[in-house]
This record gives sequence, C-alpha cells and structure tokens, in this order.
Amino acid sequence: MQVSTLLRQPLLSVRDYRCDAGPSDRPFAECFGEHSISYVRRGSFGCHARGERHELVAGAFLIGHPGDEYLCTHDHHAGGDECLSFHFAPALIDRLDGRGARWRAGALPPLPGLVVLGELAQAIAEGSSDVGLDEIGLLLSQRLLDLLAGRTRSCGEARACDRRRVVEAALWIDANAAQPIDLETAAAQAGLSAFHFQRMFGRVLGVTPHQYLVRARLRRAARLLADADGAVTDVAYEVGFGDVSNFVRTFGRAAGMSPRAFRHVARGGRKILQEHSSADA
Repeated sequence: MQVSTLLRQPLLSVRDYRCDAGPSDRPFAECFGEHSISYVRRGSFGCHARGERHELVAGAFLIGHPGDEYLCTHDHHAGGDECLSFHFAPALIDRLDGRGARWRAGALPPLPGLVVLGELAQAIAEGSSDVGLDEIGLLLSQRLLDLLAGRTRSCGEARACDRRRVVEAALWIDANAAQPIDLETAAAQAGLSAFHFQRMFGRVLGVTPHQYLVRARLRRAARLLADADGAVTDVAYEVGFGDVSNFVRTFGRAAGMSPRAFRHVARGGRKILQEHSSADA
C-alpha cells in the first residue's frame, strides 16, 4: 500500500491511497483511526465492516468510524485500487453534527451528487483546480452526511461467483462507458440473463447497471470539465451522452449546477461553491 499525504491541517487531512493487492494476497484486519470518507477513483475491492460486506467500485465511497474494525479484500479484481481519502478531527466532526449512525454506514455506492464532487476533489488533488482540498472536503462531507441521513440500504447476500461477475461487469462498464451499452450487452458480458443480472447487480453494488453507466459518464464529464477547455457539447459526446440537452439536465441534477458553472467552480469560482454549500446546509 502506497500512502501519500496531500494535505495536513489540525482539523482535516487528505491522503492518497494506492493498493496493488490482488486475489492471492491475504487480507488482514485493520481499524479506522478517525472519521473518514474515501472516494474510490479506480479499481475495486471488498470491505467487511460491522457485520456487513460491501463491494466498492469506481465512484463508491468507504466511510470510516474510529474504533471500527474492517477487512479489505481483493477477491474479484487483480488490478488493485486507488482512493482519495479525507480524514476529520473530532472537533470538526462536532461541527458537522455527524457523531450518530451516519458514520457507521460502511459504504455508499456511486451516487450522482457525490461522484461529480469526487472527481472535482481528484482534479484538485492533481492540481487541475484552484479550489482548496479543505473546501471540497467539507462540501463532500456535508453532502454525504445529508444523503446518509435519509438513506437505508440492505443489499442482501450474494454468492461469491455472482459477486465476482457483478464486479467484473462494473469494471467493464466503467472502461466502456463512452460506448452505447444496453442491459442485454452488459448481462452477456457477465454471462447472466438480463433479469438475473439486473437483480444481482443491484444487490451487490446498490445501484442498477444503467445507473452505474450514467454515473461513470458523469465522473468522466466532471474530470473533463475540470481539466480541459473543450466545449460542453464535445464533453457530452466524448463521455457517451448522445444528446447534449440530456447531458446538461443530468449533470445539472447531479452537481446542482450547470456544466459551465461546474467548470467555473473548478477554475476557482468560490462564490458558486459557497452558494452550493449553503444550499446543502
């Protein structure tokens, strides 16, 4: 495991985690030392925590509560994973009003309002934006806690072979998100019927195949808007949206702002970011 500290402040720190573990590596129990949220930007891994098992793929979030034991596994993917992780001091947790059960959710699947912020955070970490890592960390934590407050998730158990098929299918969808993908095509990739594939995908990952596809496209769009100066129309087509107006509506619902406004935020438009944060409060 390679760990790099990108930001260290009294109340908040940000770390970059790169793990190259695979199915042949033996997992071992660890313990969360702080309240944390980790954005999975690449790869996949499993996590056992508080009696539940989660499969995390690109766009998902791992949520840490201090003192909780967890076990990370790489049964279904040999390529490892990469995460951008925000760690919060107790004094900041008091201000966020997040000491309750929300910090014990374990994980969240890729959700529209989170994946675009996750990609903006990654762009900031790579120096592609003038927004501060502490700013995006606070906004991300507020959005995540708000979502957890009204969310219940029970995915149920699935056989190991089905978990493997779903994770591999999600990795394939993520790698080919710019191409037209329908349910039948994705199901065939997993070797399952469309009905069984959709049911199993939702049980393992907490989202439908189509939701995951759209959110993979949104993640790529967020990065392109943050990193490059291409036209919004070009971004829409490049990530796989066949209709620009649909892209603008979908991105706007996810980010709470238009693609152009999001690009302005990524360039350091703090007024829009502050208004966005106030609207979430």
